[in-house]
This record gives sequence, structure tokens and C-alpha cells, in this order.
Amino acid sequence: MSINRLKGLVNAFAGQRIAVIGDLMLDVYVWGKASRISPEAPVPVVQVRKRTHCLGGAANVMRNIVTLGGRSDAFGVIGCDANGETVISLLNEYEISHQGICRDQQRKTTEKQRVIAASQQLLRIDYEDLEPVAEATRKEMTEKVLELIDKREIAAIIFEDYAKGMLSQEMVQTITDAARRAGIIVALDPNPKHQMQVRDLTVMKPNRLEAYALAGKMQSDSSVAPAQDNELHEVASILMAQWHPDYLLISLAADGMALFSRDGKMTIIPTKAQEVYDVSGAGDTVIATFTLALAAGATGVEAAQIANHAAGVVVGKVGTVPVAREELLDSLKNGV
Repeated sequence: MSINRLKGLVNAFAGQRIAVIGDLMLDVYVWGKASRISPEAPVPVVQVRKRTHCLGGAANVMRNIVTLGGRSDAFGVIGCDANGETVISLLNEYEISHQGICRDQQRKTTEKQRVIAASQQLLRIDYEDLEPVAEATRKEMTEKVLELIDKREIAAIIFEDYAKGMLSQEMVQTITDAARRAGIIVALDPNPKHQMQVRDLTVMKPNRLEAYALAGKMQSDSSVAPAQDNELHEVASILMAQWHPDYLLISLAADGMALFSRDGKMTIIPTKAQEVYDVSGAGDTVIATFTLALAAGATGVEAAQIANHAAGVVVGKVGTVPVAREELLDSLKNGV
């Protein structure tokens, strides 16, 4: 596979407009030093040095799209609170359109707070509401997305399901059907905690654990090489039959990725990560990059190769950090 071809596809990310629909979050990091154990309990005492925040969840997918050169439209729900204002401010920083975001006085903006010491995550605290979003809100959002589809103003749609109540099967299937009729790419990052089954996606991207759960299987041994992993092949066959996507992209952590397609082909893409410091947000980076690559004209295998390089870059950083197009191009210099 030509490196110049892959670089050309990455450069073609520029201007690709992608709508992202899903659970919006604010990722908060408390950075400090842990040098002693508390006398009150066997837990480390963290001396806080700074506190930072960034876009998380579906909003991190949007951020990756922009840093890779694309454009993004945000669709989701936030609360009428300070965290919600922060999310809007951060979206503005990345020039992400937020006309599709609804404010709900009855919900809090989801916050994931992580405590970090010596580059290690010690604790995560979640503030969230898990009740389903009101159907009226979903209907309003669906109509806005359908309008973008009808006008052919977007190249792709990404659904990010963190099982926080934003998405429903009816909503996702309605938008998927309209998008496919219009020749628009549709990607889904599913969550097995939220049982739904959407057919005819362009790409479905679970990790290994999620794939097994969605297929109703228990994972027994992940030490088998993916190409010889009969259980993995069985799981993929079940998901392809039930969901019928064009592509099923399963993240395999240290083993890279496995790409399955409707024609029955499987391609294993070995990991490009040199050192892994933090896997937070890696899945967001993969689905953003894979979808951008398809929008730029890549084949499924080419898109997976590019996404694999992007994941290798982002896991080498601490925190929920996106990958920049220049970093991705630098990684591609090292070969496929």
C-alpha cells in the first residue's frame, strides 16, 4: 500500500463536513503529586497542582475531526449549568457548529473527572444523568439532521453511543436510512449497555469487549493471534449478519484492529503504538479518522490503516487528547 496514497487521503480530509450525534461530555483532569498514603484509609494523598478540562465523549470525536482538518456539526444535549457553558465555549474554540445542541434544565452536563499523579490515573468520578432524553428533543434533533442530509451539506454522520440517554434505535435507524439513500457515510460507535440493532450502517466500530457483548458471547482467550481466533471470527459473523454494515472495525488493543467487510474478507492491521500511556479517547480518534478517510475516498482497508496510525499517536499521550493532521502525516512516514 502506497504511503503517498495514504498521505494524499489525509490531506483530502480538509473541508470534509461530518455531523456527530451522541452523548456530549466534559472531561476534567485534576493533576497532582502522590507521595504518601492517607492515615485515614489505604489510599494515596494527592497534592493538587492544576485542574484542566477538555471536550469528551461525542464532543471529543468532533474535536478529532477538526484537528485532522475536517469540519464538524454537534448534535447532543447538555444541561443549563456551568459545565454546559464550558462545553459550548470549547466547541467555539474549535469552530464546531453547535446549532444542533439542546439545553435541558432537567439534566446535568455529563462530567468525567480524572485524578492524575505521575502520569497515572488514580481515580475517576462521574457526574451524569442516565435517563433517556425526551422524545420531543430527539425528534427536533432528527429533523435538523435530516435537513442536512436532504441538502447534501454533510459527507458523513457519526453516532457516538455512551449509553447516557441521547440515542434511540428509532432515531439512529431513521437517520441511517435517509443518509444511505443520499449516499452519505454513516458510522456508529456502539455501546453494549444500550441494546439496539441498526442495519445497513457504513461502519460499526466496537472494541473487542464490546463486540463480544453485542454478539452475546463471553470472551475466553484474547491471547490467540487475531487471524487464528475462531471466537473473534464467530463474533464478527454474528454482528455482520445482525447489523449488516458495510464494514465492521473491531479495535483489538495491543493487537491492532480487525476489519471485516460484507464480502467476507478480514484484514488484520497490527498496532502502530510505540508506547501506551493512556487509552482514553482512542476509540474516538479511530472512528473520527476512519470516517474522514472514507469521506476522502479511501477504501475500507486504507481507512483502517490510517485510523490505526492515528490511534498509535493518541495513546502515546496522557489524557483525552486529539491527533493533529501533522502528527498523523509524521506517523505515516514510518510506513504502513
